[in-house]
This record gives sequence, C-alpha cells and structure tokens, in this order.
Amino acid sequence: MDPDPSSLPDDIDALKAALMAARAEVAAEKANTAAVDAELTRARAVVANDRSLIALLNLEIEKLKRAIYGPRSERTARLLDQLELQLEEAEADATEDELAAEHAKPSITVRSFARKRPTRKPFPNHLPRERVVVPAPKACPCCGSAKLSKLGEDITETLEIVPRQWKVIQTVRERFSCRECETIAQPPAPFHVTPRGFAGPNLLAMILFEKFGQHQPLNRQSERYAREGVDLSLSTLADLVGACALALRPLYALIETHVLAAERLHGDDTTVPILAKGKIETGRGWTYVRDDRPFGGKDPPAALYYASRDRSGEHPERHLNGFIGVLQADAYGGYNRLYRSDRRPGPIVEALCWSHGRRKVL
Repeated sequence: MDPDPSSLPDDIDALKAALMAARAEVAAEKANTAAVDAELTRARAVVANDRSLIALLNLEIEKLKRAIYGPRSERTARLLDQLELQLEEAEADATEDELAAEHAKPSITVRSFARKRPTRKPFPNHLPRERVVVPAPKACPCCGSAKLSKLGEDITETLEIVPRQWKVIQTVRERFSCRECETIAQPPAPFHVTPRGFAGPNLLAMILFEKFGQHQPLNRQSERYAREGVDLSLSTLADLVGACALALRPLYALIETHVLAAERLHGDDTTVPILAKGKIETGRGWTYVRDDRPFGGKDPPAALYYASRDRSGEHPERHLNGFIGVLQADAYGGYNRLYRSDRRPGPIVEALCWSHGRRKVL
C-alpha cells in the first residue's frame, strides 16, 4: 500500500534520503531473492545428480545379478532396457540442472557443487581429422612488434557429423555404329540388385538395416525420407524389401546348410510381438546356434532364425527335419518328438540346459 503523502517530509534533502533508503532496501531484497534462487538451483542440480547416480547404481546391480544368476527370464532383459532409459533421462536432467546452476547470477556466492562425470573416452583413431587453423596474430598485442616466433599449438577436438546426402547416379551408356557393317554397339546396362531397380545397394542396405536392425517401420522411414525431400512411398519401400529378401535367399540357404550340418546345436525360442489387425499377437522366434569353438572346432559359428505365429511342436520338427546330432535346449515338450528312437532320418540326442534347470532351484 502506498504511504500517506501527508506523512512524507517537505524537505528535499529528507526526501532524497528516504528515496535512497527505499532503493537500498529494494536492492537488498533483490539480492536476497537472487541468492535464494541460486541456492535453490544448486539444490536441484545436487538432487538431479543423486538421481542419476541412483539410476546408474540400480542398472549396475541388475547387470551384476544377471551376470551371476543368468538371464532367468525375458523380463530381466526388458527391465535392463527400462533402467537404461531411466538413466538416460536422469543424466539429461542432471546436466540441464547443472548448467542452470552454473548460469545462476554470477554476483551471488553459492556453495560450490561439482558433479562427478564419467571420463570421456578419446575419439576413435579411424575417424578422419579435419584441421582448421585459426589465423595467428600478425603483431604482438602488447608492443605491436611483428617479430613473432611460434612456440607450439593447442588442439581442441570436436566430434561432428556430416548430414546424410541424397544423390542420383547417372550411368551413361554411349551407342556406337560401325561404319563398315552398320552394327550398333553399346555397353551392357548396370547391374541392379532388384529387377527394374532404381535403388542403389547402399540405399537398400540402409532400408533393410533400419527395418530389421533398428526395428523402424517402413511408414516411419517413408515419412523421414519425405522430410528430407525424397518421396519413397510405403508400397515402394515394401517392394524393395521383398525384392531384397528374394535376392538374399541363396545366402540364407547357405547359412541354413552350414548351421544344420553341425554335430551339435543350441536351440531356444522367445516371444515376439506381432502386429495384427486391431491387436498385437504373441508369436515365436526360434534360434539355432552352431558354435563348436568351446569343443575345439574350427568351423565358424553361425545362428539360424525362424519365426512362427505360435509355439506348436511342429515348428522345431520342420526346422530340424534333416538334422542328426546333439540338441541342447530347455525342457519344452515340443522337442520331445525329435528325441524318439523311430525318428527319421535318425533320433536327436537330448542335452538339457543347466541355466534353465537352475531356475527351478534358485
């Protein structure tokens, strides 16, 4: 509330003194408020740092449990993913709060706070280096003399990336006509991975890796490419994926032959979410691994993958139709018919898994 004007002094010097006192009081209140805000910002940074440390320790504990007791279920893998996501968010929040504390009013003295950061690894040696030299001074900034002698240099490295660049490669095939026989000659057309293909091998590899390696649906890829100025519809990308799958089938057949020719296999299955109309179904991913290195084998290891809509026992029977040897797997009943003595071309030797058996004890 404004003071009563009648209570103010009439003397100018007294009014000036009262005004100066009021200004000093307001400045003191602002300084006190700034100090409180700076201390609050610092406290938030400390709390954010503690949260990130707790998230890191929780993640390390779960990793140690997994290393000691083994992956008891697929839930533990999802738990690690969730903990890593929480750690990511906590670290980002801690960095934001730390920078806010550093940029608090510099004239205010606040208790120091140093966040424990992980040691940054050096940049890989295989990355190319681009040397940018800052122009040196031509004269001494102190006396103006031009007689300068180089003592050394300091190098600051910054990690940078060149954005993806699209381009069209034009392959020109010139035609020539023979002056003697009038025959027209022309080099053959360039090879394309897909029939009537327009996509280069690098583009095809990127699409396949994004879909199967990064689990990026084709519709999202199409939207991202459109934002980059390249129109590749969903149907076009699907055609490319199907053509690549057909082109890679002989390679898959070679891997299949190599894996099933082993003396022993490690088999397992896991749940796989499958998108269906209006819902998500639970399918199965089947994995068979050949790795004879622990037994002194010199053949390269390899893994074979199959997929199915359910967990019926007919799937491993079909997968291992021509296999004869040792199969190490869990006690899933769908494998039982593989161990029968009357199986053709022969029975498979059953080798159970200690990791699966231990789950019933621990």
